[in-house]
Amino acid sequence: MIAVPVRDDLAALEGYHSPQVTVDVRLNTNESPYPPPEAWRRAWIDEISQIAFNRYPDRQAADLRQALGELHGVGPERVFAANGSNEVLQALCLAYAGPGRSVAVFEPTYALHSHIARITGSGVTLSGRDDDFTVDLDEVRRVLVDADPAITFLCSPNNPTGTVDPPATTAAVVEAAPGLVVVDEAYGQFAPHSAVGQVTEGSPLVVIRTFSKTWALAGLRLGYCVAPAEVVGALERVTLPYHLDAAKQAAGRVALRFRAEMEARVATLVRERDRLAQALGGLPVDTWPSGANFLLFRPRSRPGADVWAALVERSVLVRNFATWPRLDGCLRVTVGTPEEDDAFLAALTEVLS
Repeated sequence: MIAVPVRDDLAALEGYHSPQVTVDVRLNTNESPYPPPEAWRRAWIDEISQIAFNRYPDRQAADLRQALGELHGVGPERVFAANGSNEVLQALCLAYAGPGRSVAVFEPTYALHSHIARITGSGVTLSGRDDDFTVDLDEVRRVLVDADPAITFLCSPNNPTGTVDPPATTAAVVEAAPGLVVVDEAYGQFAPHSAVGQVTEGSPLVVIRTFSKTWALAGLRLGYCVAPAEVVGALERVTLPYHLDAAKQAAGRVALRFRAEMEARVATLVRERDRLAQALGGLPVDTWPSGANFLLFRPRSRPGADVWAALVERSVLVRNFATWPRLDGCLRVTVGTPEEDDAFLAALTEVLS
């Protein structure tokens, strides 16, 4: 036995993961079904061929932050970049939560909001959403008064339900919150609106984005947030030096040159999402509206876990949420290519018949 045990508050905590199963159709982790443009790959290779790998990368990621600021109409001092949006979440919890403080989370939602908070020693106040998975503002206000959280997490579109918060909801939570309000927009480009435009200096609002989904760069792990400059400065204080390597910074900079291609793929996936939703509507399953690149559904005739296993037997992998709180029997399917989605629909039809 190791002489020093793990922290008491982590002893029962399990790691977060999605099953990695070898199948023909993998629709469980909300990745882009399409690779980045080949022109991006060539441009990135040209960039990294010029990197002095014996030198540390730009600690401030200045060029990447400048480019991201231009994308969102803010200065680079309002942008913080990290190794995926999860590192942004971790930095926020390190800087503003931690021992003696708490965060507020409204379930069902992205599990890493509470998971990362606990890893950093934060208390977690869990509350629920309405039956349609929207945020109940009366319940939010009650939690904010009772728990006095340092961070209030929202997720729009919400993972795994796909629910999109109206701008008025975000504004109301920001007005009522005693601390930071963090809106996780990992799937923001698929939604009809974003909270990025609501971020201003002096406001406690932070919006997180990722390159993993719409930019098709899940394998590179790059994310960022748009926030007041004061918040960005706090995040820089808790981040390890040189945390963002030179190749990753180059990948992000180059990707931003291909905004038109990204937006075209988003439009393609939104159309395919609507087609998939319509097809699910003709099957014996319950579904919910989604503003993301995935759909949550609940089979009516068989337990969700059984349907998940039967789909795996047919070489189709979706995400199993059947045992999660408030998601009894639910599964989530990522929008894939038309061919992948047709294979999923055929397998699901066979399983449910």
